[in-house]
Amino acid sequence: MGSVQIADEARRIAETFVEARRESRGLPEYPGNIPSALDDAYAVQDHAIAFDGRQVGGWKVGRINPPRDGVDRLAGPIFTDRIVDARAGLEMPIFGQGFGAAEAEFLFRLRAAPPAGKTSFTEEEAADLVDAVHVGIEIASSPFVGINDHGPTVTISDFGNNNGLVIGPEVKDWRNANIKAWPVSLDINGERIGAATAETMLDGPVGAVRFLLELMAARGIALDAGQWVSSGAVTGVHPVKPGDVVECRFGDGLDVECKITAS
Repeated sequence: MGSVQIADEARRIAETFVEARRESRGLPEYPGNIPSALDDAYAVQDHAIAFDGRQVGGWKVGRINPPRDGVDRLAGPIFTDRIVDARAGLEMPIFGQGFGAAEAEFLFRLRAAPPAGKTSFTEEEAADLVDAVHVGIEIASSPFVGINDHGPTVTISDFGNNNGLVIGPEVKDWRNANIKAWPVSLDINGERIGAATAETMLDGPVGAVRFLLELMAARGIALDAGQWVSSGAVTGVHPVKPGDVVECRFGDGLDVECKITAS
């Protein structure tokens, strides 16, 4: 396809996904030609963010395994109206006719925008741009039931498969807390489904922040103070269905939970 055709295709895919999300309508098949490269997938995402029109309050980071063209992570927007503080009885929606999962993650809040024009960051520089770390749950959901079955370009093209973020308790003195070594577990309906530490997450949760800073610089997307970075799943991507209760435990005593509903 020519460049105009590729742009038109990206726009059609983006608008189909956004409209399906607005209508809580399932998509049994991918709505177009699967993007062949990561840049093509991010072009779809860019169209979708613009067409959606909501404020972006943060970004989720996920793992690409095995890496694609030397890239081992991906990102997608988290809209402000889908970012909620944990509370008793909290309900979080997934697309009942699509894909839904829950992930235990570390959540980093940016204290400032990255320096203009800076395109490369060390882990220490990334950490210096963070003013708070919380534990939480990412709600991964898409109208397309097969979003995780066709590689990273499909995941990227539908907001990185994000549909919400639950902000749990704050990690005090996080830079000295050695969060990479913390035991993390995820239970569904009282049954242990996953357990791990963040040491299994490539270069760790702060590495996810570093990746996002560099990716957004390359994409020409400004990051703002107060936005969140969700680090990627510590214990894995765990499918959920409406009615499930998800509880995540981090370290010694930091818990967060929610109940899954259908949108």
